[in-house]
Amino acid sequence: MLWRGRFEEGPSEVFQRFSWSLHFDRRLFKVDILGSQAYARALARVGILTAAECTLICDTLASIEKNDEAGAATAPDEDIHSYVIRLLKEKAGAVADKIHTGRSRNEQVSLDVRLWLRGEIDTTLALLRALMGLLLDFADRHPDAIVAGYTHMRRAQPVTWAHYLLAYYEMFSRDLERFTQARGRVNQMPLGSGALAGSGFPVDRHALAAELGFEGVTRNSMDVSADRDFLLDYLSAASVCMTHLSRLAEDWILYSSDEFGWLELGDGVTSGSSLMPQKKNPDSLELIRGKSGRVFGALTSLLTTMKGLPMTYNRDMQEDKEPLFMAVDQLCGSLEMACVVVQTTSLKTAPPLHAAEEGWLVATDLAEALARSGVPFHHAHTLVGELVLSSVKQGRKPADWTGEALHAFDPRFTPEMGVLMNPEEGMKTRTAPGGTAPATVRAALVEARQRLEVLSQ
Repeated sequence: MLWRGRFEEGPSEVFQRFSWSLHFDRRLFKVDILGSQAYARALARVGILTAAECTLICDTLASIEKNDEAGAATAPDEDIHSYVIRLLKEKAGAVADKIHTGRSRNEQVSLDVRLWLRGEIDTTLALLRALMGLLLDFADRHPDAIVAGYTHMRRAQPVTWAHYLLAYYEMFSRDLERFTQARGRVNQMPLGSGALAGSGFPVDRHALAAELGFEGVTRNSMDVSADRDFLLDYLSAASVCMTHLSRLAEDWILYSSDEFGWLELGDGVTSGSSLMPQKKNPDSLELIRGKSGRVFGALTSLLTTMKGLPMTYNRDMQEDKEPLFMAVDQLCGSLEMACVVVQTTSLKTAPPLHAAEEGWLVATDLAEALARSGVPFHHAHTLVGELVLSSVKQGRKPADWTGEALHAFDPRFTPEMGVLMNPEEGMKTRTAPGGTAPATVRAALVEARQRLEVLSQ
């Protein structure tokens, strides 16, 4: 402990168990050493450490990083920072007592978390790019396959499978933007802020930032000590991303069911039943869907922790790490799992085409054809609704109607409109950017691939 001089007695055993954090913050081991090495060099530049002392400290920390990480699991120290400092003093001697000159635990924690989270965001971005690429690969395998699109979980309009997959590509693309933006706010160097009032030593903060790969330095020492909004940015982005993963999982759970029969999930991402031999359960997708709640909970937890804290640092803020660590683990695990699911799932094209053909998904195409012929759209909407009602009562599907039969039903239908009873024909009219016309979708796939290549550089 670095603060024992003020106290006549040490902490009670209960307080130690209640407040110490080494059991979870030990994952900051490597970044804590990295930050301490950089700070030692900063102290040497302002004359607090000699060149020899700086070399001794940095070399000793390097040997600790190489050999002593496992020991943190059973060490008797308060937190990972105390563990590293204790080992440094045991191995380097009294010079270790100089390493905290002008440095507060508050800024050290902020630095460690930023360094660690920056790396985790990079991993998240890589997993997102991989998932987006796999979605495009799946779309390329079936560029013109027709499926039923849904609103209110009711068949609505025909779309291509590639158009459907591009919808999720765009969601994950925005997630990529959110994580990139969050990374920019994480990637600000806090050392030199002290406990709350700034360092009393002229350490070169910009040199420290450059050495540690930060984009800049934090602007206010109290802000560094007081806030964790850079973690909230990450957790918010993670929650939105998990929402998208959960919705994809829900879709594919449904589409791979016997009732839909559109998708066949790979054996490697499904499980069986301990009782029912025939079962092939979508456990991987159900777990993705379930783990979203844990990430949402992490965001809510930290928001609740921070909402009523007075300036600046309060020990409540120790509670930022466990939800953060858990959210990172669950998000990255879910993204990795989703990649395997997408890679090993196959589309059975006949069932979704049948769903698009047998329902009245062409109704909007007919109404719009009437509008193009001069019928006011509201009138066209009513007329097609009457056609659908009559067909439902008679058990007739769109394919049962010819152009001549449509014209006989109402002269405002022209015989040429009969081709629209095939869902593939009406889709061809949806050529506006973002639409599901096959030619438009093919162009969108090319553009999406180009964007992804740029993002991957």
